[in-house]
Amino acid sequence: MTEERGLETAQFDRILANPKYHELVTKRRRFAWLLSIVMLILYYTFILLIAFRPEILAAPFGVGIITVGIPVGAGIIVAAFILTWIYIVRANGLFDKLTSEIKEMAK
Repeated sequence: MTEERGLETAQFDRILANPKYHELVTKRRRFAWLLSIVMLILYYTFILLIAFRPEILAAPFGVGIITVGIPVGAGIIVAAFILTWIYIVRANGLFDKLTSEIKEMAK
């Protein structure tokens, strides 16, 4: 049991010392923050429009009874799905590649 623990600790230390690990952590963190900021800007712009310029969102959309606010609100929900999809694509590509390289080097 102690030998296994020592092996795990040695692998852990090798991973922490690996520059690719630091590259992965930095890239993942920056990308997550970028997507979070984009979503927050979209969401708070919508909220600020509701609070300070409701007439923009209350304007009719086409000839029916739907206002501009409905498709804009739906667009924000769709944007959240798109940003999630973008993160998944990046995670399954670049992040998984870096993770595999790190795991291989830690053996």
